[in-house]
Amino acid sequence: MPMSAQLSARSDASTSQQRRWLAFAVLLVGAFLPPLDFFIVNVALPSIRGSLHTSAAELQLVISGYAAAYAVFLITGGRLGDLFGRRRVFLLGLSGFGATSLMCGLAPSPQVLIIGRVLQGLSAAAMAPQGLASIHALFPLHERSRALGIYGATIGLAAVVAQALGGALIAANILDLAWRVIFLVNLPIVAVVLAGGLPLLPDARADSPAPIDRIGVLLCACTLGFLIAPLVEGRERGWPWWACAMLVAAPLVGMHFWRHEQAYARQGGVPLVSVDLMRVRGLRAGLASVLCFYVVSAFFLVFSVYLQSALGIDALATGLVFLPFGLGFFIGPLTTPWATRMFGRWVTAIGMWLEVAGCVLLAALVWHTPARMPDLSAVTVAVGLLGFGQGWALPTLVRSVIDRAPPGESGMISGVTNSALQVSASLGVAVIGGVFFSVAGPSPSPAAMAEALGAAMLCIAASLAGAAVLSIVASQR
Repeated sequence: MPMSAQLSARSDASTSQQRRWLAFAVLLVGAFLPPLDFFIVNVALPSIRGSLHTSAAELQLVISGYAAAYAVFLITGGRLGDLFGRRRVFLLGLSGFGATSLMCGLAPSPQVLIIGRVLQGLSAAAMAPQGLASIHALFPLHERSRALGIYGATIGLAAVVAQALGGALIAANILDLAWRVIFLVNLPIVAVVLAGGLPLLPDARADSPAPIDRIGVLLCACTLGFLIAPLVEGRERGWPWWACAMLVAAPLVGMHFWRHEQAYARQGGVPLVSVDLMRVRGLRAGLASVLCFYVVSAFFLVFSVYLQSALGIDALATGLVFLPFGLGFFIGPLTTPWATRMFGRWVTAIGMWLEVAGCVLLAALVWHTPARMPDLSAVTVAVGLLGFGQGWALPTLVRSVIDRAPPGESGMISGVTNSALQVSASLGVAVIGGVFFSVAGPSPSPAAMAEALGAAMLCIAASLAGAAVLSIVASQR
């Protein structure tokens, strides 16, 4: 080959490599925004409550409505990319995310904000899976591990920076927008990606995509809706008949969903949740551990409300109190390889027990000094333990579940695991948030809110302990 041709080939290869990494950077926005908008809203809740005069149940729905919609349609979003092209679905989801962020930022009432958050969760579910699904299309085998590592780090970074970023944005009070800026800040990001990212994205799709299990999606959504809505609204409304009826109906609809999935699989369709996959040894215990584990998301809700409403700390200071969690969550995964060599399959459970210790310590601290900020160094240790334990437990738990999938099913189990995490987060906010607001009462004093926070932290600790036991059971099968 002539020298000029060799140079041209190398130049083309270099350009192609640069282009796919630029395309991946665009897709990473879709991985970054959904967790950012789940966590960032926590520090704004007291401001939202004061501005829109929301009830405690409406505050919970601002978080759990987003998480539930995201959870239910996450797998469907991946399937839509297979069917219609990942570029098209990503851009549609990103545009919807921008529009619903505007709706949330301009919401004149709690009801409009909740509807906007649910629609935002739906848009996130269309947008988020496309980046992970596109890795195989964009990168050769030797570059995929690096791309997957960057993808995971992006999601972790979003969760880490959300609290401090939200506090800083609210404290800055840009254009006198107060809490609304945490949603409106998405608009320039979306605009830049839509303007500059369109030519970069490949229009990849599955070779022979399976049609979407529409009835399965509907039944799954109804099951979660019947479960979450009464858990959030029932307490505040005195447990009306419709709330009790929905709670009774939830497991019945869930059973119908599972029977439909079995029948759909027998007919040759690809169900929302693989029936055969659920028979894999240890997988059900692993998924049960995931469902118990991510209720820790309720910690961000109850601790934010306590710091701002009971102690009068502003949003920026509240965000800074969460920084030890972010630092611990950053350091935890970096030490996981060493921990795995030392403790083997016990690393996941040990991480969860560290979180239990953080929960118990924080509960003891707030009970000891109910009317003022506990010793800041001790709070730093408690919150840092939660973050560090999360950094050990979350990636190893998810990996242990996904690794159980047979060849060709990793995409399915990855989607199911991510959905289980979001369902866990939504239920955690609904149930543990309900415990917090019930113990605090309708007009809580600082002492009552301290008691409520302690009770909520012990509930989180109990759920994490259950998750630790289930992870051990799963690892032994």
